[in-house]
Amino acid sequence: MGRKTQWTHKHLIGLSDLTREEIELILDTAKSFEEFSTRSIKKAPTLRGKVVVNMFFEDSTRTRNSFTLAASRLSADVIEFTKTSSSVSKGETLIDTARNLEAMGVDIVVIRHSAGGAPKLLSRSINACVVNAGDGYHEHPTQGLLDVYTIRQMRGSLEGLKIGIVGDIAHSRVARSDVYAMTKLGAQVTLIGPPTLMPASVCDLPVKVSYNLDAVIEELDVINMLRIQFERLGGNPFPSVREYSHFFGLTMDRMQRAKKDILVMHPGPINRGLEIESEVADGPNSVILRQVANGLAVRMAVLFLVTQASTLEG
Repeated sequence: MGRKTQWTHKHLIGLSDLTREEIELILDTAKSFEEFSTRSIKKAPTLRGKVVVNMFFEDSTRTRNSFTLAASRLSADVIEFTKTSSSVSKGETLIDTARNLEAMGVDIVVIRHSAGGAPKLLSRSINACVVNAGDGYHEHPTQGLLDVYTIRQMRGSLEGLKIGIVGDIAHSRVARSDVYAMTKLGAQVTLIGPPTLMPASVCDLPVKVSYNLDAVIEELDVINMLRIQFERLGGNPFPSVREYSHFFGLTMDRMQRAKKDILVMHPGPINRGLEIESEVADGPNSVILRQVANGLAVRMAVLFLVTQASTLEG
C-alpha cells in the first residue's frame, strides 16, 4: 500500500495544527535519514543549491548546531545570523532583515525568537520556507518531534504510553509541542510541577495535571524533565532550589519506585542536581544523548519536506 499522506506545508510553525498522519510522515522521513550519521561520507545532494539561514535571536547551542549540521548533510549552503552582528542591532525590523536575506537567494529561514508568533509573522511576509526553532512560550516543534521520534524508536509506538512532563510548564515551548505530538500519537500525558509553574491555560490542553511527582511516578512509562528557565522566571515561583529539587527532582530514590524500563528524557541543557541527579541523567534509563542524536535526522527531514512542498507550490 502507498502512503496516503503527502506533505503540503511550506512552513513548520508548530505541531498544534498538524494531523497524526503528518507527524508520522515527518518521523518516517527522519527514519530514512537516520543512517547518514553512520556513513563514511555523511552527505546527500538533496538540498544542493539551496540556502538556509539560521536566524537566532536567542542563544541555543544545541538547536543551532543541529540545524546547521542537518542543512550541511543535505548539501545546502548555510548562513549563520546573530542579532548582535546584524542590522537588527541598529533598529532594522525582523521582516526587513528577512526580506534582505531573501533577496540574496535564501530558500529556508530557521528562526528562534523570544516573541511568540514571530515565525508565523515571518511566514506571511516572505516567500522563503520558515521553520520555527522556538518562539517565546509558544512552540518548539522540532524538539517535540525528536522527543516522540526517540520514544517511538525505543518503544515502537506511543499508543497507550503514560508520559509525565515535569517542571517549568508555564515557560516551556517544549512542553506544548510535546503535548501536541504525544497526544496525537496516542499517549496519555500528565503535566507535573508546582502550581506556580503551571500555565493558566493548562485546562485547555488534552492532559492530566499533577502537583505531586511521587503520586504518579510509579505509573509512568516515560518521564521528560524540563529545564527550569531561570532567565524567564522574573520572580521566585518556588521558595528555594533545594525545595524544588526535593519535591520535583528526578533522584535515584525516585527511580527505585519507577518502572524498571522507564525512559528518562531532558531537552537540555541540564541543571544537574536540580531537575535531575547526575546518576540518573547518565544512567541506563536515560535517552538524553539519543535525543540529541535523533534531532539531526528529524531536522534533516523537516528541511527536506518544507523544501519539497515549496517546490510543488511553485
